[in-house]
Amino acid sequence: MNPPRILRLQVILNPAAGQDEAVLPTLNRVFREADIEWDVSLTHERGDARRLAREAVQAGAELVAAYGGDGTVMETASGLVGSDVPLGILPGGTANVMAIELGVPRELEAAARLLLAPDVERRALDVGRVGEEHFLLRLGTGFEAVVIEGAERELKDRMGTLAYILSAIKALREPPQTTYRLLLDDESVQIEGMSCLVANSGNLGLPGLALHPKIDVSDGLLDVVVIRQVDFDTLISLAASVAGVENVPESLPHWQVRRVRIESDPVQDVQADGEMIGETPIEVEVVPQALQVVVPARQEAE
Repeated sequence: MNPPRILRLQVILNPAAGQDEAVLPTLNRVFREADIEWDVSLTHERGDARRLAREAVQAGAELVAAYGGDGTVMETASGLVGSDVPLGILPGGTANVMAIELGVPRELEAAARLLLAPDVERRALDVGRVGEEHFLLRLGTGFEAVVIEGAERELKDRMGTLAYILSAIKALREPPQTTYRLLLDDESVQIEGMSCLVANSGNLGLPGLALHPKIDVSDGLLDVVVIRQVDFDTLISLAASVAGVENVPESLPHWQVRRVRIESDPVQDVQADGEMIGETPIEVEVVPQALQVVVPARQEAE
């Protein structure tokens, strides 16, 4: 059964998102043609999207759409967790990984029309939770956090995803080596590595490119992956993952859990969906089926 027709829509827009396009005229044209009531709220600092999403729910919005990158989507989703109001994604950031994961069109007008299409679906997604913070994609410590922190806003606006590649090359000059102590549900593990990732989604920003073949954004589990080193074996591991090979080499050890505590020596910064959120030690848990997201209708196999 198709979802009910949306009559009241709230857009949360990040004006610092890295796309040079006429956002409001496009949205206004699409939504006026659909004859719906809509409004827009602008974010100015971290935390605004979560607060604005909660306010939109209280005001009676039937759908809340986030325009921006994965950080904006994450914050907006966090404000919708626990409500019945679905999230719409209007890709406008540097990477837009969650949009790629869910098959949301990259082009703004197509993404806006998707929100109101009669044959769309609402997919229930898990989210990761760290205290009061939530994430849709993944949380990372060590090397990944260094890469995220090193990709400056101006560089991302100018160069897009290349900014992260340049930051990674810079970080590899002195790759962090860390001792991780992990409490994986009830199992304790100590392991050396460059980065510890807690993934809800395995997508790496390109269709079909995944961190590990078992990662599923709707399976009620989080996937913990430790990157031990960036070398030929690791590249082979990632290639095996993309190909769907189950026996991924030991350079990418992997666990599926409902809860994980990460301690590190030395202490490391932590990022979630491209935003710096703190440092280790940190506890992460899954919130199953916590969020409804508007996605394209699945095509029936012929």
